[in-house]
Amino acid sequence: MSERHTALRSLHDLGLAAWFGGSLMGALGVNGAAAQISDSTQRLPVASAGWARWTPVNAAAIGAHLVGSVGELVTESPRVFAQAGVGRASTVKTALTVAALAVTGYSRLLGMKLEKAGGPPVEGTTEPSGETPAHVAACQRKLKMLQWAVPAFTGALVVVTAYMGEQQKPGQVFRGMLGRFGGLAGSPAMLGKMGAMGSAKHHRGRSHC
Repeated sequence: MSERHTALRSLHDLGLAAWFGGSLMGALGVNGAAAQISDSTQRLPVASAGWARWTPVNAAAIGAHLVGSVGELVTESPRVFAQAGVGRASTVKTALTVAALAVTGYSRLLGMKLEKAGGPPVEGTTEPSGETPAHVAACQRKLKMLQWAVPAFTGALVVVTAYMGEQQKPGQVFRGMLGRFGGLAGSPAMLGKMGAMGSAKHHRGRSHC
């Protein structure tokens, strides 16, 4: 419980910070700035170029986060089984990570389609105009929703990570273990075993009379 895993936690936290911050800055900064360009045919190419430059960094950040997450899960596995609540939090965190990965990957696929579209006239990166081709407009509308889903999922991961950090405090660990073992002690199976042991002890006591 007291061992330090600074490298794993650093990979986990720095990767998640870049993933969350990059997605939020891209939605607000890159896409927002591109919409201010006066030439409507240059808005999409400029935004696409910005996202393309960020993609390798984002991929490295996600990879670092996943390495740190898996490493922490392995090193903290005894607590998952011994401390009540840790397993549930780990399940929630895993689900959020999978959702964030799926949305990030699909968003990038849509972004690559927009890159190949060239320079059609648009209102913004995710806002088509009346002159935007139908297939480009369809990608933009999907991307408009997904661009906020990535920071939403990764932001939720930050919150869950903070909560799980609180679970590592000595008082929380003690209460969690007490709750886990207390629950086991009160389970029907355990009560049945205790009843059987009591019955056997009672019979042994009678045989000595």
